[in-house]
Amino acid sequence: MERLLAPALILCFFIGSSPVARTQTRDFSPTLQDTVLLSKLSTDYQQHFKEELNQLPSENKKDFQEIYGNRWKNIKEKFDKREIYTDAGAQSYLDALVAEIVRANPSLAATPFHCYFSRSYIPNASYIGEGIILFNMGLFDRLSNESEAAFILCHEISHYILRHQENSMNKYVATINSAEMQSRLRKIKGSEYRKNEQLESLVKGLTFDSRRHSRDHEAQADSMAVVLMGPTRYDPSGALTTLALLDGVDKDGFDLENNLQQVFNAKDYPFKKKWLKQDNGLLGGHARLQEQELGDSLKTHPSCPLRIRLLTPMVGARKRGQAGGSASGGVVDAAKFAALKERFRYEVIEYAYATDDYSESLFLSLELLQTSTSDGYLVGNIGRVMNGLYRAQKGHRLSKVADMPSPGYPSNYNSLLQFIQNLYLEDIASISYYFLGSWHPQLDRLALFRTAYEESARNVQEQ
Repeated sequence: MERLLAPALILCFFIGSSPVARTQTRDFSPTLQDTVLLSKLSTDYQQHFKEELNQLPSENKKDFQEIYGNRWKNIKEKFDKREIYTDAGAQSYLDALVAEIVRANPSLAATPFHCYFSRSYIPNASYIGEGIILFNMGLFDRLSNESEAAFILCHEISHYILRHQENSMNKYVATINSAEMQSRLRKIKGSEYRKNEQLESLVKGLTFDSRRHSRDHEAQADSMAVVLMGPTRYDPSGALTTLALLDGVDKDGFDLENNLQQVFNAKDYPFKKKWLKQDNGLLGGHARLQEQELGDSLKTHPSCPLRIRLLTPMVGARKRGQAGGSASGGVVDAAKFAALKERFRYEVIEYAYATDDYSESLFLSLELLQTSTSDGYLVGNIGRVMNGLYRAQKGHRLSKVADMPSPGYPSNYNSLLQFIQNLYLEDIASISYYFLGSWHPQLDRLALFRTAYEESARNVQEQ
């Protein structure tokens, strides 16, 4: 999984008060995905992909077909796993944000592209090929206004119209088929020792070149995005505030260990400190240092403070030349923007659970429970996830639904993963049962909670 960016909103609370005194909040109901629409979209884009294959250069065509084929597999997976959000109201709103950009930049009408919300928690947006731009819920949720959303859309539109992805693929095919590269490959093949090590070194060099090229692309996309925002009603300053947000989006701030001790400290089943004991072997020991060193070298995006410095003069010029001024708040629908932000915080939790990413669903639920301390959906989902972990450990498939601690993850997420790994089967059953029991019977009216509580009771009796 890809939990390198999982920011936390740091608001402390204590959940040890009497359940009777808690105010019950509304229950969340996830949007049902339109599987017929997803299937149709996938089929349409696949047809476009096939037409694209027929237009690839004849020279090195096999390599081109392979790399474009890999890109299509990634795209198809987004539809197969129902990552694309099909809610009509949300799509209509996103289309309206894009329409404002296209209206002010008529040349974009000749380059058809399509934007969709992704149900991913990762704070990111991307152009993935075939004219498809994905705006992750995990990023939209963290924005302050529509101008910031517009900058992100303009940035990804810029990647599309500047053909950055296609140019990178063309460069890769040209590089691996160059005389120099083929000569190096022949020498490695003919060598008697350390073939794998030499190949790894060669691939690593290609990766570093690719990432440096990507950093150039990001700077170009930033500049083009500000140009595209200029004639719109959006405030170009959204570019600077968005980059400032991205600069801190992967900062580790959620005090997960303290949170676990508060949430799962039941009177009849007190929290045990040993559940948080760190196993450095699971974190890879020396691999932590190596991962950090590589991380600095493999950064896809240039420094956000540097990007802000580069864009500031452009933003100032655009604001001065923007006819009629700009709106930093709502251009399309500020109320809808706020409502989607709120809904997406829950949709990413549900999607993580639906795709068997139980550890991430649990992390996100615990994080949001800090500020929504009596939310029935969050309480029920925490119990549901713990029950799922129980089933998985009982069936010897815990690694299928929970990540293992890794140097690449933030320390707070690693704390949760270590916690999960430290639990015995009876611990998981009891933690779930006594946690849910503190909300029984006042949340019994909620189906998700009731089902989770009943299952946890059966699990405890089974021990």
